[in-house]
Amino acid sequence: FQGWAQQGRIGTTRILLLKPGTFIAAVGADSPTKNEIAPPLMAVSTVVTDVSRQCAEMGDLHHAIRAGCMSEADVHAELAEILVGARRGRRSSEEIIIFDSTGTGLQDADASPAIYERSAASSSVRSIAFGDA
Repeated sequence: FQGWAQQGRIGTTRILLLKPGTFIAAVGADSPTKNEIAPPLMAVSTVVTDVSRQCAEMGDLHHAIRAGCMSEADVHAELAEILVGARRGRRSSEEIIIFDSTGTGLQDADASPAIYERSAASSSVRSIAFGDA
C-alpha cells in the first residue's frame, strides 16, 4: 500500500510510476481552474469524492469530464456512502483509489472547534484571529 496526500500535479507521464494499491488524496483542486490529477489517471482509477456534484463543477473530476475521460456516473462513491456502509471502500489490494476533495463548509465547521481547542491549549499560539482583524 502506498498513499499520497496531493497538493500538486500528477501528470500523465507519472501514471506508470504508481504502484498497485496506491491511495491518492487530491485536496487542492478547489476551483474550476485548478487540477492536480491527469484526466487519464482519473479514468483508470477508482474515484471517491467528498461531494460528487461539487467535484464535477470544480475538482479533478471536473477536468476528467471536460477531457472526455469520465462522467459523474463513473464515480465509485462519495466518502459519506462508504462511511455509512452504503458503498464498499477498497475492493482489492491492487486498486488505485483517488479521493477527489474540493472541501465542504460542513467539514470546515466540524473541524473548527477541535482546531480552536488545540490552538488555545498550545503555549506556542499567542493569538487566534477570526475574520478581519
